[in-house]
Amino acid sequence: MSQIILEISNESLLAIRSRPEAAGSRLLLAAAVKLYEMGELSSGAAAVLAGLPRVVFLARLADFGVDTFRLTETDLLRETRLA
Repeated sequence: MSQIILEISNESLLAIRSRPEAAGSRLLLAAAVKLYEMGELSSGAAAVLAGLPRVVFLARLADFGVDTFRLTETDLLRETRLA
């Protein structure tokens, strides 16, 4: 396992309303959500990065305004034909 150390100003901690001991996990979750949203990580890989079970990670996506499931118009048409 690798370790990354971030230096965060006190002003930034105040802005995100986070204590230093909680900031790391919040920032890791935010990074995992963004990478998932950009399609760079699967939901499972993003959950591992965030240190959460996949089901919990998927539930937390709504907190960030990110859709849990992404369907293209073609996927949606295919799904509605199968229903």
